[in-house]
Amino acid sequence: MTDRDGFESLIARAHALFDRLEHMIPAPPAPPDWKATAYRWRRSNGRGRLEPVAHPHKLRLSDLKDIDVQKARITTNTKQFVDGKPANNVLLTGARGTGKSSLVKALLNDFSKKGLRLIEVDRDDLVDLPDITDLIANRPERFIIYCDDLSFESGEPGYKALKSILDGSVSAVLDNVLIYATSNRRHLMPEYFSENNEAKHVDGEVHPGEATEEKISLSERFGLWLSFYPFDQEAYLDIVRHWLKKLGVPPDQIEACRADALRWTLERGSRSGRVAWQFARDWAGQHARQ
Repeated sequence: MTDRDGFESLIARAHALFDRLEHMIPAPPAPPDWKATAYRWRRSNGRGRLEPVAHPHKLRLSDLKDIDVQKARITTNTKQFVDGKPANNVLLTGARGTGKSSLVKALLNDFSKKGLRLIEVDRDDLVDLPDITDLIANRPERFIIYCDDLSFESGEPGYKALKSILDGSVSAVLDNVLIYATSNRRHLMPEYFSENNEAKHVDGEVHPGEATEEKISLSERFGLWLSFYPFDQEAYLDIVRHWLKKLGVPPDQIEACRADALRWTLERGSRSGRVAWQFARDWAGQHARQ
């Protein structure tokens, strides 16, 4: 075999190797479908992408009852945002099933025609926030990055990523992006009784310890805090009546199911909008006219 033959053989083997490598390397993700109104951030093969939500939730703000104060404040903030005016990141905290997540989803339906878009990001994917913001930085739409049921343990990587986006790191905070997060924890992290021992008294004032300060520092980066509380009996029944009406139950039957609605919440051990919705679906399904 001549030197030329050996060189050509080496080139052929190299091409074959490159062909095999090309099949092993995942293709770059397709550009996002910017016609969608809602997205989920999804990772596969080590890469993230904006995945359009084919069927966004159809809740509207008018469907949410007995949280009028919270609804008014977040609606005002969101309107400022879509109008290109200064607005705040929002933290919604409090009792489960009281409408925190539903309120964020309903905002999309009421403001999507004005350019509002929603991107849902799981807690484990918050480390990708810089990639997400780079992707949407030059878009004309207004994006809410939505983190549901958010909480952290100490040392989680997403914690620092979220802090950087909320306050800005080397890069400036984007005008077309806000963070809306829901949580059952006011400071987004577990709080331990032992942390009280770290508090210091200086000139008669109580100063929290470092662990407590670290937890407070994240939640304080949200400019607007909205608190949600368990519903009383009448508020719960009001929500039940609303959903039964939406499900097509006649008014006389709605009033007749009061006792069943109260029994349902006693069995569940909770009065919330979620429980009211679940009762309404169960009752309407059982009593639907054939």
